[in-house]
Amino acid sequence: MTPAELSRTVLHTVQCAVEAEELPAAVPTRVTVRVPPRPGCGDFATNVALRVAQDTGRPAREIAEVLRKRLAAEPGIARVDIAGPGFLNITLEGTSYVQLVRDVLSAPPAAAPLPLPGPGPALLAGLGSDAARWSLLWPAGFDRAELLVQRDSNPLFRVRYAHARTQGLLRNARDLGFHSEAAEPAEYEDTAAAPLLAALADHPRVTAARDPERLARHLDRTAGAFLTWQADRSVLPRGDEKPSAVHRARLALAEATGNVLADGLHQLGITAPAHL
Repeated sequence: MTPAELSRTVLHTVQCAVEAEELPAAVPTRVTVRVPPRPGCGDFATNVALRVAQDTGRPAREIAEVLRKRLAAEPGIARVDIAGPGFLNITLEGTSYVQLVRDVLSAPPAAAPLPLPGPGPALLAGLGSDAARWSLLWPAGFDRAELLVQRDSNPLFRVRYAHARTQGLLRNARDLGFHSEAAEPAEYEDTAAAPLLAALADHPRVTAARDPERLARHLDRTAGAFLTWQADRSVLPRGDEKPSAVHRARLALAEATGNVLADGLHQLGITAPAHL
């Protein structure tokens, strides 16, 4: 379930609650869902109960409970929790994540490169094309010389390295005679994979905004989530181990990550290396 699909589901839930006279309120024209800022708060969160409360005068947590019961019964949603004054934290089922990975793997490239101002000759001469373009997207005060260093503190290196790592895993899997397959829901319910899956789910919304700086931050978050996940989970068989459904599912997640990183870098006019 993508963020857009989840937004439509939440909006439909509000409409149904109003029609059933559980909520005497006007239905919002649109509903937004966000990736929570901290782990352990579900996959997505929405403030729709707080918005509806403004129209009814009823406590937001009371409205949130009405919506929680309805949302929890929707296909693809595993759990809904109420947080704070009335936020709804939504956890998706693993089967929804399987479909998410499949959707990412089958998605065409998002769009043509974003219109960015060209870096000046001095930047090009000092940094090269890729680093020069990235330097225009990162917050002021960042040491541009850091973009030439291959280490984790360099966000451009982190993103390009993560992409190269996904391609290396795919090459090694081919050598071992197996391919990716998103078909293991339990593997995607692993808490270690949650930040990465949330980042992949967020990619269509970020690219639709056509904001280069926001896209750069999103790619850095995706790369960081991938590198953390693959450091803790073996994507390829080890030793005499035979490739299993778990390995194929993890490889599918790595491949989907590579697709997202390559797509984002392409939109920024930056190369996505297969080797680094």
